[in-house]
Amino acid sequence: MTSEAYLSRGVSPTKDDVKAAISQQDPGLFPGSFCKIIPDPSGDPEWCAAFHADGAGTKSAMAYLMYRETGDCTWFEGIAQDSLVMNSDDLLAIGATGPFLLSNTIGRNAHRIHGNILVGIIAGYDKAISRLAEYGIKIIMTGGETADVGDLVRTVICDSTMMARLPRNKVVNIGAIKPGLDIVGLSSTGRAIYEEQENSGLSSNGLTAARHLLLHHVYAEKYPESYSETIADDKVYTGSFLL
Repeated sequence: MTSEAYLSRGVSPTKDDVKAAISQQDPGLFPGSFCKIIPDPSGDPEWCAAFHADGAGTKSAMAYLMYRETGDCTWFEGIAQDSLVMNSDDLLAIGATGPFLLSNTIGRNAHRIHGNILVGIIAGYDKAISRLAEYGIKIIMTGGETADVGDLVRTVICDSTMMARLPRNKVVNIGAIKPGLDIVGLSSTGRAIYEEQENSGLSSNGLTAARHLLLHHVYAEKYPESYSETIADDKVYTGSFLL
C-alpha cells in the first residue's frame, strides 16, 4: 500500500507534522520509548509511570456501516475493545503489565448514535476487561466522558486513556536496543485463545485506506456521513466488496 493511498484520503502514514509539533516536549525518563515514561506519581524513586492515549480511529466507521446495514448495535462492542487494547499493547511495549487504570472518551453525533449504541460501546469495554482478567491482566475502569459533539463528529469517536506504574528496572528501554538482538514478530492473522473470531490480517492501522480500497462505492451513496467530504469522490469506496 502506497503513501498516496493514505494521503489522498486525509491520513498521514508517518505523522511528520505531529512529530514536529511535539519535538520540543520533555521526552520523559526513557527517551524514545513507545510511551512517555514519567517519575512515579507516588514519589517512589525506584518506580515510574506511563500514561497513554489512543482510540479505535476510523474503525468506528466500519462499525457504523455494519450497524446501518444490520441494525445490530453489538458491532460497536468491537471498537471499545480496540480502543482499550490500542493502549494496553503500547504500554506492554515498555514493560508495563498492569494493573492498568482506564478512562474512556466518546464523542458522538447524537442524531445518528443513539443511546442503545452507547450501551453497546460500554458493554464492549466491560466484556474486554472481563476477558483479559481471566488471563491475569487487571484493568480498572475509572469512568470517562461522553460528549454530544455533532458539529464536529459525523458518527462516533471512541478514545481511551490508560495509566500504569512499573519498576524502573523493568522498563523496556529502547535506548538499549542494538544490532544483534532478536526480533519476535507476531502474525496479525489467526486467532488467539482469548479471541472469539479469526483476525483479518489488517492489524490495527491503515483502516481508512483499507475501507476505501476494498468496499464498493454504493456505501458512499447510502452513507455519506461515513466519510469526509474533503476526500475526492474517486477515492471514496473504490473497491468491489460488499459488507
